[in-house]
Amino acid sequence: MVSLGEIILLLLIIASSFLAVYFHSLLASIIALSAMSLVLALEFYILQAPDVAIAEAGIGAALVTAIYIMTMSSIRKERGR
Repeated sequence: MVSLGEIILLLLIIASSFLAVYFHSLLASIIALSAMSLVLALEFYILQAPDVAIAEAGIGAALVTAIYIMTMSSIRKERGR
């Protein structure tokens, strides 16, 4: 049986992924995508898959977010030339 907490987490995943597409600001979209990845990692942990949750949190939320922000920063520097 699905608990109320899992339903709330799934709704948060859907809402944050929608916001990542909806925002016009790239930084806001990156933050929404990172939030979606963190909530997804929490959902994996609740579903008793801690190894997948750690990988999602480490790679999906931390590493990918850092790569996106570094890329956005370098693009802005290139446009400033």
